[in-house]
Amino acid sequence: MSSISPKKIFTYTAHNKVELVRGGSKYFNLLVKMIDDARHSVHLQVYILTDDETGRLVMEALKKAAGRGVPVYVLVDGYASQDLPKEFIADAVHAGVQFRFFEPFLKSQHFYFGRRLHHKVVVTDARYCMVGGINIANRYNDMPGEKAWMDWGIYAEGEVAADLFKVCRELWAKQKTAGEKEPSYIELPAALISEQCQVRVRRNDWVRKYNQVSGSYIEMFHKATGEITIMSSYFLPGRLIRKKMAAAAKRGVSIRLVLAGSSDIMITKYAERYIYRWIFKNKIRLYEYQGNVLHGKLSFYDDKWVTVGSYNVNFISAYASIELNLDIANKGFAGSVKQTIDAIIEEDCIEIRENEFASRYNFARRFMHQVSYEFIQLVFFLITFYFRPRRD
Repeated sequence: MSSISPKKIFTYTAHNKVELVRGGSKYFNLLVKMIDDARHSVHLQVYILTDDETGRLVMEALKKAAGRGVPVYVLVDGYASQDLPKEFIADAVHAGVQFRFFEPFLKSQHFYFGRRLHHKVVVTDARYCMVGGINIANRYNDMPGEKAWMDWGIYAEGEVAADLFKVCRELWAKQKTAGEKEPSYIELPAALISEQCQVRVRRNDWVRKYNQVSGSYIEMFHKATGEITIMSSYFLPGRLIRKKMAAAAKRGVSIRLVLAGSSDIMITKYAERYIYRWIFKNKIRLYEYQGNVLHGKLSFYDDKWVTVGSYNVNFISAYASIELNLDIANKGFAGSVKQTIDAIIEEDCIEIRENEFASRYNFARRFMHQVSYEFIQLVFFLITFYFRPRRD
């Protein structure tokens, strides 16, 4: 098996077909269909996999694929998915699914607490793929009486899927234990897609010297001339991102932030609100999503470029977790994404204005925001300060 260089950077591929997929039933219906249609291989790598209705729905599709002779490889994070019942895993393995944990909690040879497998990727037959921020659990799906959290994925066919296949194959191989044998892969040509859409794979993994998604954001702030829109959960940008964002705003780029109105991690929301004053100071427009929990990670600029994936604009995604985004450089696609997000801003968000914010939050609450921010910064430091990028 050929390996990927530690500094491998996938460039834009031209022959691709892409679709923006909102989280919920549409996403999981498409995920199951991809697995059902697979004929040569399935790679599923995800942060959270749970033993609930959604987790069992996806696992049943994986077991059926393995039953018809398709090699199936499932890699889940060893911390976020550590509560998976042994019976759930054993049943999958018995059905032929090849299952591994990424860096089992406090058990792996090179353990870094903050370095978790945060990306969410599925690749079938090295030709079809889906990348986003959507974990496999009920809260990311549309359940009776409860809508899915707001989140996004990119479905793609074509050359980019072959690049993602290499990423998944390499990461899978690095998690093997003593005595495990690696499979022999059938090399497949990239899907023949006549459509022209430039797409590239971008990764962050500080330990292995990947800072590509962070680089994409910096590139966006440099290149934008008209408008930037960032939809992000857990928005706590570091100094470099803030500096580049402020510089873009200063030269006249209109910047919109779409952040969570309520969060599953409220201390993070309090910490976010501490930097609202910095946002107002730099003339950046701010919206809070009101539908339910915002978990999506999507950004675009000038109606010509979009990035979607698992990367949160914060210190952990920049310097700890393994993240993966797809960048799409295509005016038609970017324009359609803008229309979708514009509609969400209009229908499901409220704009937060400086004077209203100041009157809503008194000194005691603003102090709580600051304390939350300082606490989160301390946590970021404690789980990342000892990182030393290593060679493969």
